[in-house]
Amino acid sequence: MNLDRLRTLYAVARHGSVSGAAEGLHVTTSAVSQQLSKLERETGQQLLAKNGRGVRLTDAGRLLSDHAARILSQVELAQADLEAQRGHAVGELLLGAFPTAVRGLFPAALERMRSDHPQLRARLQEMEPDESVPAVVRGDIDLAVVLDWYNKPLPVPGGLVKAALLDDLVDVAMPADHPFADRCAVEPEDFVDDEWVSWPEGGFCYDWLMVTLRGKGIEPHIRHTAREHQTQLALIASGLGIGVIPRLGRGPVPEGVRMVPVSPPTMRRHVYAIWRADADRRPSIRAAVDVLRAVGEKVVD
Repeated sequence: MNLDRLRTLYAVARHGSVSGAAEGLHVTTSAVSQQLSKLERETGQQLLAKNGRGVRLTDAGRLLSDHAARILSQVELAQADLEAQRGHAVGELLLGAFPTAVRGLFPAALERMRSDHPQLRARLQEMEPDESVPAVVRGDIDLAVVLDWYNKPLPVPGGLVKAALLDDLVDVAMPADHPFADRCAVEPEDFVDDEWVSWPEGGFCYDWLMVTLRGKGIEPHIRHTAREHQTQLALIASGLGIGVIPRLGRGPVPEGVRMVPVSPPTMRRHVYAIWRADADRRPSIRAAVDVLRAVGEKVVD
């Protein structure tokens, strides 16, 4: 049985559809269908059956998909061992990271990877943790940079390895004419009566803000939401509320905004790299983590 066809079948099982498999494999849907038709001829079994407008795996398809998962894992182990035998980082490394890490960490990190490891071809995608963690589990990417908060851990599935990269402190952003704008430090309890600019409802960071403020007896008045920190800062600059803004990837602070540290400095995000345990011996993984840590140390200095 052809390894690429097994990989295609496994992708259909993971994504639940031919179109999802095609997107995950970066090929066309017709290419996926052709590979599966060839695999059915090779095995002499029907692997897919129509299910409404989509498809589902037959019993034989599920059985072979389970075997494919183990086979592909063994192939990855073999590749990791061969790369480890060579002793240096080579080949392609697929990376995912949340937006502020892409902006604040990766420009310098990718430049250093290219300089220190010229045979390593890194490719980066911007992805939120709820996208990148499953992508690592599925094998769509090799390594993800993710985050959690000091009081709200990010669940990490079994079979993954996690390495800390840096701690990202946050400040309270407020209009320059706010009564606390000239303070050296503030506490969340100072803002019981303020309106807030926050991340969109339902997101990991929004949920953290709600848990944190409510834990201090504050029911926050969320007036405006925006995904990007620069958009949040623009709203705050117009006097439309206050917000909590991490330092990583922050960029220039607009005129009319004051950033005041939180005291004590416990409000922080933990930034991690995660990868599959069966790829743990790959020098390219280790090289990327070392570079990200070194760049992260400079970012937080």
